[in-house]
Amino acid sequence: MKNLFLQKKPNMYQNTPYQQIGGEQAVNKLANRFYDYMETDVRASELLKIHPQPMDSIRERFFEFLSGWLGGPPLFEQKYGHPRLRARHLPFKIDTRQRDMWMLCMSQALDEVVSDKLLRQQLHASFHQLATHMINTD
Repeated sequence: MKNLFLQKKPNMYQNTPYQQIGGEQAVNKLANRFYDYMETDVRASELLKIHPQPMDSIRERFFEFLSGWLGGPPLFEQKYGHPRLRARHLPFKIDTRQRDMWMLCMSQALDEVVSDKLLRQQLHASFHQLATHMINTD
């Protein structure tokens, strides 16, 4: 899925969601709060089961992905190449229920980390589109 936020000018991270939510520190917090909710909210327990434990490395990779996806430094691509999200998720059964669990965790993290209401709504819509794109089964 193409990054909806990335500016066309290289090394220009201004006026991107990455900067608007607070840069590296806030994006790292968003990634970690997302997984904190997944680990603690019983409504996401089925989603948690498909993630490798411990989740230290997956938390780091998610932060790296979000950095570039939100218009900041493309850390994930620099380390691993193109994210190929759909292909990476094909081994896992992802349906609307899984998507909704994922969005539950992301919504909680967004509510906590992103103070600007309009930006939070825009990010929610973009994350929902991304999560829907991952659906690979009925």
